[in-house]
Amino acid sequence: MKSSIRVEVPPPYVVGLLGSADENLRVLEQNLAADLHVRGNAVTLTGEPADVALAERAIAELITIVAGGQPVTPDVVRRSMAMLTGAEQESPAEVLTLDILSRRGKTIRPKTLNQKRYVDAIDAHTIVFGIGPAGTGKTYLAMAKAVNALQTKQVNRIILTRPAVEAGERLGFLPGTLTEKIDPYLRPLYDALHDMMDPAAIPNLLAAGVIEVAPLAFMRGRSLNDAFIILDEAQNTTPEQMKMFLTRLGFNSKIVVTGDITQVDLPGGSTSGLRAAIDILDGIDDIGVCELTSADVVRHRLVSEIVDAYERAGADAGTNRAQRRARK
Repeated sequence: MKSSIRVEVPPPYVVGLLGSADENLRVLEQNLAADLHVRGNAVTLTGEPADVALAERAIAELITIVAGGQPVTPDVVRRSMAMLTGAEQESPAEVLTLDILSRRGKTIRPKTLNQKRYVDAIDAHTIVFGIGPAGTGKTYLAMAKAVNALQTKQVNRIILTRPAVEAGERLGFLPGTLTEKIDPYLRPLYDALHDMMDPAAIPNLLAAGVIEVAPLAFMRGRSLNDAFIILDEAQNTTPEQMKMFLTRLGFNSKIVVTGDITQVDLPGGSTSGLRAAIDILDGIDDIGVCELTSADVVRHRLVSEIVDAYERAGADAGTNRAQRRARK
């Protein structure tokens, strides 16, 4: 037996809900079994009771997002529907309106449920491992949390580091000083910083040691207190390097380790320190592990499809890239 419900949308939110040229409405119609009919600021929902209930909740969540000042795009609608129809049935408004960092009108927020869980884990744990494919926001969200921690005086400095595996193989052939040779491998971290802070202030913060961007080898022998420390591309650490890095943890510090265990560049089929650490440290209190998937990719739609295609390809897609090169 079909039912019908009329939902009144507050007039200021109608355009934000429906989207430019009703593009959001079309996505809703594609993802909902209930029929939607819009007249003025009223949306009439018709269909099976369960379908109507889902449609009513979807519209209520999207109105909350619009009311919070966040633009609703077709992508936001699709992500909201994925959350509402998922096993957890989480509130999209709670996920998509969590502000991490704001700068010049741009606000960094999680865009998927797993991203919110990752951000929550960073708040709740001293050490967090963020694992997932390219484009899932592992490093970007961690850096946003680091900048927020610095700005709110939770820490006194930010330390960003990566293992320069390829650089280590070829440094002797590159021109320039050691810093100039290593810089290309750290450039993605600088780029993210420029998104989140006043670019004019970054050189002074670097010079003062408030922000440090350095290769992993520079961490040896140090104790890092009052710091937010991020290790990026951690799949390219050896187990020894990972142990060295994790034991740099000092008082009032937080560590976030990010990486993709399917994209290992270590030569000779070496064991990834990231994979080893996750196994060795399993069950230790105050260490969190968050896994992100292709569903959490927030780059171009094709990136998610590429990740899925490689996963379907089987074992060879997940082998060490150095091994695959050696077989050629």
